[in-house]
Amino acid sequence: MNYQETLQFLYEKLPEFSRIGEPAYKKDIHNTIALCHALNNPQHKFKSIHIAGTNGKGSVSHMLASILQEAGYKTGLYTSPHLVDFRERIKINGQLISQQDVVEFTQRLLPLFESINPSFFEVTVAMAYDYFAQQQVDIAVIETGLGGRLDSTNIITPTLSIITNIGWDHMQLLGDSLEKIAVEKAGIIKTKVPVVIGKMQKESWPVFLEKATQLNAPITLAENAHTIDHFYWEKDKLFIKVNSVKSQTLFELDLTGIYQCTNLITVLSAVEQLTKAGFAISPLALHKGLSHAKKSTGLLGRWEEIRPNPKLVLDVAHNADGIEQVLLQLQHIHFNKLHLILGMAKDKDCERVLDILPKQAVLYFTQAHLPRAMPATMLTALAAKKQLQGTTHEHVNDAIAAALQCAMPNDLLIVFGSIFLVAEVDRERWANLTL
Repeated sequence: MNYQETLQFLYEKLPEFSRIGEPAYKKDIHNTIALCHALNNPQHKFKSIHIAGTNGKGSVSHMLASILQEAGYKTGLYTSPHLVDFRERIKINGQLISQQDVVEFTQRLLPLFESINPSFFEVTVAMAYDYFAQQQVDIAVIETGLGGRLDSTNIITPTLSIITNIGWDHMQLLGDSLEKIAVEKAGIIKTKVPVVIGKMQKESWPVFLEKATQLNAPITLAENAHTIDHFYWEKDKLFIKVNSVKSQTLFELDLTGIYQCTNLITVLSAVEQLTKAGFAISPLALHKGLSHAKKSTGLLGRWEEIRPNPKLVLDVAHNADGIEQVLLQLQHIHFNKLHLILGMAKDKDCERVLDILPKQAVLYFTQAHLPRAMPATMLTALAAKKQLQGTTHEHVNDAIAAALQCAMPNDLLIVFGSIFLVAEVDRERWANLTL
């Protein structure tokens, strides 16, 4: 098989949660264990950081990877899903895994695939662990896919565990209360391994504290050590002044979403724990890693501004908590009319999202092109029941074209609601379009 044939095999022959949802979810980690056993257990051959949470884990993963790279460590990064290129999932120092490595891994494991029928995600986790071991990374930053306890990534014993926050997402799989969801996320806490909790939430904190106490795992609440003094934007950068126990520090971020304030607090606490564990991370590496995180790791879709006048922003926020954070940014920026381009997956709480949309916004309903996506017509009808009127578009780029046709130069357009919707945006087309 060549690379394209290999991708076709991975997408079409293996159950993929991103495309079909719940039927692809495996409620145990036996297949991942079997895959890694066949690979001589690569997950035990490198140090790691394990990150779970409803929102923010992608940004935290990329910021930490960037900081560790700047500190001189050969740093692996495993995240999911990808936006444009499958190989975005597996990187070392910002460089994508090669096409040949993807092909060779898949061919090597084909007989085992036929016998155990693993999911797409189980295979990509094993591929990442094998690649990081072969390339002898100093440390790998590993983002969970869904939950924690039964997530395929959860066969490592990390140097540090991080749980960013808990929110309403994947309730049909993780539980119908925040406490139940917290129990699943707490599954990444390991015996005597320090864990950083990004946010105090009354439903989840007792769960995390009890689990950490049971396993003798030192637990840190990030906001106890660091608080945000103030923030502002300047020249496409977000500046955040942080109060710590004995100091006040100004940080510059190239990730400009306001929700990065909370993620920064989590990252700072994580860096403190890594320093205690023996990693040499200088203030220069910390600041440089944060100021170039997007550039050095290739992170996309987090308040990603792809054109000005009118401004077009892409954000992968896909649940009510994440979308609330995106909408919070609107209170701090200047624009005339708001145009919201929304598409969601069928298994998301679409009604909760529709309830929080600004009533004055112009709405455009669309969809990603995968079985899991809610049809744009269905989303439009659901919105109409809530007295939200908007136009319906088969493709996200059609919706963007319609919004740009209506928009004035000082308007704001936001595409959001689904990672896969953002992935289908033709960035080059809209960045270069002259109105």
